[in-house]
Amino acid sequence: MSIQCEHLTKRFGSVAAVDDASVTLEREKIYGLLGRNGAGKSTLMGLLTDRIRPTAGTMTIDGKPLRDNVSRVYMMSEEPLYPESYKVRDLFRWTGEFYGGFDHVLAQRLCNEFNLDTKKKAAALSTGYRTIYKIIIALCVDADYIFLDEPVLGMDAGHREIFYKALLETYMARPRTFVVSTHLIEEVAGIIEDVIIIDQGKLLQTESVENLLHSGYNITGAIDAVDDYCRDQELIGYDIIGGIKTASILGKAENVPNGLTVTPLDLQKLFIRMTEHKEGTRYE
Repeated sequence: MSIQCEHLTKRFGSVAAVDDASVTLEREKIYGLLGRNGAGKSTLMGLLTDRIRPTAGTMTIDGKPLRDNVSRVYMMSEEPLYPESYKVRDLFRWTGEFYGGFDHVLAQRLCNEFNLDTKKKAAALSTGYRTIYKIIIALCVDADYIFLDEPVLGMDAGHREIFYKALLETYMARPRTFVVSTHLIEEVAGIIEDVIIIDQGKLLQTESVENLLHSGYNITGAIDAVDDYCRDQELIGYDIIGGIKTASILGKAENVPNGLTVTPLDLQKLFIRMTEHKEGTRYE
């Protein structure tokens, strides 16, 4: 069982925000949707939750049209889609009525942990607490596919830690699919199982984090020595600090000469290098 999209395209005038994207979201996984600003992340999420209608392509959920099963998907976004005049507790109740279920016990516990007053109106909350009440709804709503678009916007480090812990706890208690779109890649690297990387509307990679990080390695040393080693390698990017160069390479580290150091790939750095557009990188 899964959400499947085939050759999904969304154009705004002459611009393809999502361009011929095909992806499968399997049940009971936590995905990271990664992309630079303007890459098409929010548009793709909007398409997969039927908030945006595609220019072309198809979307199904367990083989049935997604449009006929939108109550099985939920999307948290920065957009103020809830009535600002409602109190937080009323928003919880209203959401539960629409989706057919809501974990009020968990919601109250999270409100206590976040120190959120449910008697306040949404309009009276700070930016951080508006994000928090939306997070609580997303974690407590009775839906099979939960999309979180920049879920920690405006939150301090302590509140972000509460969120990540709550996400894992609710996922373990009731496994379902979460798709997390975020710029804080280092913070979610230990939570997400699979990554979907989008760049300029095109899907670059859909892979498990484990496989992606084992697909290559970093090599570090003097610039000339690294350049010599990389001549016959599949280079995806590099950094230079002083006279030291670190190159990211696809494949297995073999016949590494003395003086060069091999280290594992880092998800955030790998993402940056995959989405760079400069001479000498593989993904130009």
